[in-house]
Amino acid sequence: MMSKAFKQKLVAYGLVMPAFLVVMMTVAYPILSAVIQSFQDEKTGEFTLDNYLYFFTEPMQIRNILYTLFVVIMTVVIAIVVAYLLALYLRFVKSKIARAIGTLYLLPRFVPAMCAVYAMITIIRDSGLINRIGALFGLDIKLGLMYHASGMIVMNLWFNIPFAALMITAGLGAIPDSIIEGARDVGASKLKTFTSMILPLSIKDVVVASTFVFMSNVGSFTTPYLMGGNSPKMLGIALFDQFNKYMSYNRSAALSVIMFLICSVSAGVYIYTNLKENDWEKQ
Repeated sequence: MMSKAFKQKLVAYGLVMPAFLVVMMTVAYPILSAVIQSFQDEKTGEFTLDNYLYFFTEPMQIRNILYTLFVVIMTVVIAIVVAYLLALYLRFVKSKIARAIGTLYLLPRFVPAMCAVYAMITIIRDSGLINRIGALFGLDIKLGLMYHASGMIVMNLWFNIPFAALMITAGLGAIPDSIIEGARDVGASKLKTFTSMILPLSIKDVVVASTFVFMSNVGSFTTPYLMGGNSPKMLGIALFDQFNKYMSYNRSAALSVIMFLICSVSAGVYIYTNLKENDWEKQ
C-alpha cells in the first residue's frame, strides 16, 4: 500500500507534469536544438565554430553587434533616468498635474507597436509633421532621425519610459512615508534623505527595470525594421536576414545564441540584484 505522503507527492507531480512538459517542448527543446545547430556545418553537419567566427570576424557583423549594443545601452540609460525622475515626481508631488500624469503616462503601453512607429515616422521624417509646421513659418526643419540610431532611440523611449516608470513607481510606493518624515525630523536635507533613504530602498527596482529594458531591446524588430538603416543593422534585423534572405539556418542559430548570451548578462545582473536586495536595504 502506498503511504499518504507518497500519494500526495504523486498527485503534486501529476499536476505539475503537464506544465513542465509544455515548457520543455516549447522552450527548452527549441533552445537546445538551436545551440546544437549553431555548431554544425551548413553542408556536412559536422562540428564547427565557423558559424560563430563569422559574426566575430566579419567587419559588418561586428558593426551590427556594436551598433545594437550602442542603441540598447543608450536606450537603457536615458529611459531609466527619465523614468526615475518621473517616478519621483509621481510619488512625492501631490498635485492635480501629478495625478493627471499618473493617469496618462501608461497610455503609450496600450498603443500597438506598429501603429506607434508609423505615427512617429509621420512626425519626425524630413517631410513629416514637424517639417510641415516649420514650413508655415518659413523654416525647413529636417531632424534627420529616420534611418539613424537616434531615431530608433527616440522610438524606444516611447515604449520603455512608461514601463520603467511603472516598475520604479511601484518600488517608491513601497517606501513608508514615516521613514522619510523621520529623516526630515532629525534635520536631514532633501538631498541627504534621497541619497541615504530613498535611493538605497529603490535601487533594486531601478536595476530590475534596467535589465528588462535591456533584454526587450536587444532583439527588437519592429522599430529597427521600419526606422533603421541598411547598414549597420540591429541584431534582430540581422537575424531576420540570415534566416529569411540568405536562408543560412546554422548562422541564424549561432546569432540567436549570441543574442541569448548578451541577454544572459542582463539576466545575471537581475539575479544578483535579487540576491543582494537585503544587503542594500540594510545600508
